[in-house]
Amino acid sequence: MSASFLQEPELEFGQGKHIDIRFGIANYKPLDYLDKLAPKTIPLGIVGTEKTISEFRTWMEQSAAGIPAKVSDQPNLFPAFPGFGPDSPFEATLVFDSRLERQVSTRNLPAAVNRKDYNAFIKDLADAYIAEADAASEKGASVVVCALPMEALNLIDPDDPAPEDAKEQESEESLEQDFHDLLKARAMKIQRIKPIQLVLPTTYSENVKRRQRKKKNKDRKLQDPATRAWNFHTALYYKAGGAPWRLIRDEADLDCCFVGISFYKTLDGSEVYTSSAQVFNERGQGVIVRGGPAKMAKDDRNVHMNGDGAYALLREALLAYKGEHKHMPARVVIDKTSFFDDEESDGFIKAVKEREIDLYDMVYVSRSNIKLYRAGQYPPLRGTCLQIEEDTALLYTRGGVDFFQTYPGMYVPRALEVCAEDTDRSLRDLTAEVLSLTKMNWNNTEFDNSQPITIQASKRVGRILKYLDKDDRPNALYSYYM
Repeated sequence: MSASFLQEPELEFGQGKHIDIRFGIANYKPLDYLDKLAPKTIPLGIVGTEKTISEFRTWMEQSAAGIPAKVSDQPNLFPAFPGFGPDSPFEATLVFDSRLERQVSTRNLPAAVNRKDYNAFIKDLADAYIAEADAASEKGASVVVCALPMEALNLIDPDDPAPEDAKEQESEESLEQDFHDLLKARAMKIQRIKPIQLVLPTTYSENVKRRQRKKKNKDRKLQDPATRAWNFHTALYYKAGGAPWRLIRDEADLDCCFVGISFYKTLDGSEVYTSSAQVFNERGQGVIVRGGPAKMAKDDRNVHMNGDGAYALLREALLAYKGEHKHMPARVVIDKTSFFDDEESDGFIKAVKEREIDLYDMVYVSRSNIKLYRAGQYPPLRGTCLQIEEDTALLYTRGGVDFFQTYPGMYVPRALEVCAEDTDRSLRDLTAEVLSLTKMNWNNTEFDNSQPITIQASKRVGRILKYLDKDDRPNALYSYYM
């Protein structure tokens, strides 16, 4: 075994490079700010009650002028939000118009929802929002914000979006359907609806508090106002078609296609699994590909596709990449949440060889139960890498961050197990690439995400695809799934 440390990867912005997304945009502008297709004007649709629409618009107008930094001993962790407008680093203007504001009524909301009626209730609620989102899209909105009232939020009680590690400890499958995922899926059934951004009252109103689930007498902790504005507006810019940042590319680097593969149960909870893939390039432009059936293997108790399914999935992913970029990549990286068995490997290799792609990497990425400890009370540093076998390493993608001068998480961080199952590259290069890919999440401008975007996105995509029927055509762009 050997331990090493990977330096924090830089990202590329419009006029320079930086390790931090917020400092990068504030100092160097978004990557595409000179692009003719960059979103300079963003007509914003808003769906909600009269109260939530008014409060959300007030928050957006206040945010547009900028929000000061939180007073803290870690100033790099809580930078000021520079505002959003033509004179801001984003150089983009949000357009508000009463014709793009659509009201939904809360008069018919029940006082409580029991388990038996829960799924039917959130379907009706989602459909009410989707009908108005459709109308706002038809009238010219580029992005549609669905502003939930507290009355509805208390009934559906979605998971708190802040503690990412806590989510992973919960079961991904439940008889109770998720409103966020259902809303995105219902929108896809109407192809003309623009990307949807769900916003909770706790984002735009300082007067709203939510109780913790286990400690009902305590409020849930919220991010500081500037961080909330950073996350919301950056995601909005991406959903409007912008490219805020990208991975650093050397001129000698080959065009690369990153494919993330995970598995999800069908909505009825049966044991039939289906694979999903997320195709990315270094700019973070994603294309969705839906795979076929998969099954639990008896020998290793992991989910696998058969050879034909693996071949068909990667073949479609490469065709989608070519359709988006007009050429095939020189290199393909396949990140997967279970080990590659022989059938899967043969199917993937057949697909890349058919397209005359000689460079490919098959990488297994999963949470590890092995923990490393530093002297004292502090967790390992983000970037800590321990090679435990010739082809396997533990990588801390969360942990102490020198730039932040602290560990910004709420839970004890867990390492990723990164296993290079079929590759010509060094294990260190692959783990460094995984660390870089954790910085490609456009929903979070705090760059220390726990999982690479390939895995994170494929899981998110799977949670939404399970609400679609087999005949439904999923949207190809990742911005519709965020």
